[in-house]
Amino acid sequence: MGTKPRSPQVGHRSKSQAPGTDELRRQIAAHAARIMAEEGVRDFHAAKRKAAARLGLPETKHLPGNDEVDSALQEYLRLFHAGRVTQSLHRLRGLAAEAMRFLANFEPRLVGPVLSGTVTSASAIQLHLTADSPEEIGFWLQEHSIPYEQADRRLRFGGERHETFPAYLFTADGVAVELCVFDRREARETPLSPVDGKPMKRANLREVENLMHGADEP
Repeated sequence: MGTKPRSPQVGHRSKSQAPGTDELRRQIAAHAARIMAEEGVRDFHAAKRKAAARLGLPETKHLPGNDEVDSALQEYLRLFHAGRVTQSLHRLRGLAAEAMRFLANFEPRLVGPVLSGTVTSASAIQLHLTADSPEEIGFWLQEHSIPYEQADRRLRFGGERHETFPAYLFTADGVAVELCVFDRREARETPLSPVDGKPMKRANLREVENLMHGADEP
């Protein structure tokens, strides 16, 4: 008779539901971060889907945001790969600066992990270029005997608008380099970051050189 108070128990279960969801999101983010760091997966969504599958969870429920995975990745790299990340970042930014000097005619700007500093063994040097036509980039690479592949990159802008841009992919010293090409009108609008949805950080050559010499972030 004295063990019947069921209403408080029901209330307690509903209150604990949100923390359970938060914990699942945290677990998926941690697993996704490990997958990106150790398995060379560069796409946030692919890493989250893999993580959910390994945890036996539906791919469409409890998925964390890209910013949550990025925070978990930063923490994972700090804990397990701090020395390697420092060396890799210095090398990648040096290669990025070389590529930017080589492509100086096209107003190169560095974006992505090599700029933010959250690099893994699979991180690519990502550059945004400005040209009157995408073919100019292809001709420039051909002129310098650089083999490349062509691709498309889909970027998001304000108001959930997406645009597709031509890209050129090649390898320099074993590192993937991605060149995303904007025309002069398109270059005036900054795409949104896939990590936090804010305007993407983009650095010119001087700003990259400042980073390499320990100056503040752009």
